[in-house]
Amino acid sequence: MLGGMADVTHLLIAIERGDPDAAGRLWPLVYDELRHLAVTQLAREKAGHTLDATALVHEAYIRLAAGPEQGYASRRHFYAAAAQAMRHILVEHARAKGRAKRGGGRRREHPDLDAFQAGGATEDLLALHDALEQFAAHDATKARLVELRFFAGLSLQQAAECLDISLSTADRAWRYARAWLYTAMSGDAPGKK
Repeated sequence: MLGGMADVTHLLIAIERGDPDAAGRLWPLVYDELRHLAVTQLAREKAGHTLDATALVHEAYIRLAAGPEQGYASRRHFYAAAAQAMRHILVEHARAKGRAKRGGGRRREHPDLDAFQAGGATEDLLALHDALEQFAAHDATKARLVELRFFAGLSLQQAAECLDISLSTADRAWRYARAWLYTAMSGDAPGKK
């Protein structure tokens, strides 16, 4: 997914340096990957979602292009930022639709992150988003790993590469993060790492 795109990195550097044509040349190179991320995200949503993959890609790209002050060190960083932008767009969309957080105020006794990963409800998305926000305050790297797995649809190996950590470190971080999030989504206050 992330391989063979050295041009993306060069264009990101050009954008950061102020090249006015670089963003236009970047779009065709990243569109297919961003669309794949969007399709992955929307597959997890309930049927009848009013956002489609094209709208999600365009909104995410607009947000990414509007934030040149943050700069993107590499294509991996860019795609991680794209996954985060899509996550926020979906959460904002769910909230705008008036869906009640955590199933109308009900406490989820047994959250199922695996079911979410395979296509959980929008309420689960909001609960995961809230838990992930809390988790990021405790461990930003592990939170990024979760984001890359759930919201970018990356395998553990791909996420490890994106974060520049070993697969064994990613595996340990993944197991810890899942346990932390299960606890948080159940309504209990997880301890610090």
